[in-house]
Amino acid sequence: MAQTLPETMQAAAFDRFGGPEVLGIKTVPVPQCGDDEIIIRAEAAGVGTWDALERQGEMVELLEGPPRFPYVQGTDGAGEVVAVGSAVRGFKPGDRVYGVAFMSAKGSFYAQYVAVKEHQAAPIPRGLKVEQAAALAADGCTALIGLEDKLQLKQGQRLVIFGASGGVGHIAVQLARRMGAKVLAVASGDDGVELARRCGADAVVEGRKGDVAAACRAFAPDGPDAALVLANGDAAQAVLQHLRKGGRIAYPNGVEPAPRAPEGVELLAYDGIPGPKTLPRLNALVEQEPFHLEVSRLYPLKEAAKAQEEVLKHHLGKFALRIN
Repeated sequence: MAQTLPETMQAAAFDRFGGPEVLGIKTVPVPQCGDDEIIIRAEAAGVGTWDALERQGEMVELLEGPPRFPYVQGTDGAGEVVAVGSAVRGFKPGDRVYGVAFMSAKGSFYAQYVAVKEHQAAPIPRGLKVEQAAALAADGCTALIGLEDKLQLKQGQRLVIFGASGGVGHIAVQLARRMGAKVLAVASGDDGVELARRCGADAVVEGRKGDVAAACRAFAPDGPDAALVLANGDAAQAVLQHLRKGGRIAYPNGVEPAPRAPEGVELLAYDGIPGPKTLPRLNALVEQEPFHLEVSRLYPLKEAAKAQEEVLKHHLGKFALRIN
């Protein structure tokens, strides 16, 4: 059921952990397709704020075994299915998909071809361009798991999102609104405030210059029901003290410093790793109405190192790489 694939491909890869200088274009083998896997000809890949840490070797303990060099990173991406394993039933060659290949031993999305498990891929949602879909999976799953699985957000509840103009944050604003929640978005910069408004937040405040506590009191006089903390700081910590008793705070592991919960409020740390049903759940919400995935910069694959450096500076939404 596979097309004839080349034996080698181009990838942004490195032979040792280190700074941006170790990452460059290399010729590497095309991955083999396992029985429960599909091979995607990647057209674009997302650039994560964690990619530099992975390149530096700071995440090596998350690998299933010792690191394999040349090391090809790239947590998420999108493209066309070109081969399917014997046990795969949900995809066929020619399907347009996006997916996750987080720290895969077979290599990830900074490459022309990538192998992913069937449950780690889904059809590209209606209305999204391929570069938008490429940047959706990791941050979209992180947003969805935080809102639905951890906070158990309900219709009419009042939610505060800190870091609402970032990759996870601007997606979370839209997903929470689709769940029927009211959203106060705490965003970074005037451009971030504008993005949060475009994403449908009910109220928006700039996190550094604005009076976040006053905005929270106006938004939820009796205290918010929940908070999703994607960027922490003094302003966030001050507002978290006003959550109502019985409220919940969720944050992805990696947010530093970790938020502190007042007495009577549950604190939930989590990983944004998708399960078998996460991507279909995400697609169902994304496709309810027009969805905006902010790709503020699109780089060629050869500029992967530059993208990894610049994504650590102030920016809106997501960055992506153009692969093929």
